[in-house]
Amino acid sequence: MDDILVTQAFKTIPGARKHSWGGIVLTVLVTAFLIFDAVIKLIVIGPVVTAFGELGYPVSLAPVIATLALACLAVYLIPRTSFLGAILLTGYLGGAVASHVRIGSPLLTHKLFPIYIALMVWGGLFLRDPRLRDLVLRGPSRSSSSHRA
Repeated sequence: MDDILVTQAFKTIPGARKHSWGGIVLTVLVTAFLIFDAVIKLIVIGPVVTAFGELGYPVSLAPVIATLALACLAVYLIPRTSFLGAILLTGYLGGAVASHVRIGSPLLTHKLFPIYIALMVWGGLFLRDPRLRDLVLRGPSRSSSSHRA
């Protein structure tokens, strides 16, 4: 019941729709990038072979990694499981950071790029989901107290 009231209140707050649209735009950008990245790994184009060689991974893992990314993305795109999906994508992107740190890739373009994507994942979810905003802005004690009653 409280969730319905919070959602209805969110819809009446001036600027709330801007939050929602901003979240949708970020989510679409992240989705487009991750789908593109997965597709090139599934069809194993030349730059994928080169990148996997530089990272020290067998190119036979490219479709497996692409499938994992798409699975995490699917969980993220389902509204009911989007929080779990964001956590899974954060782990997936953390692996990319670790791989680039291990081989000494450039900082801004390679090591931090997955972090930029993760920030967009969480930013999109933050702007789309009033429950996450409530949790972040008000803290766990206030946001969870409404679910106890």
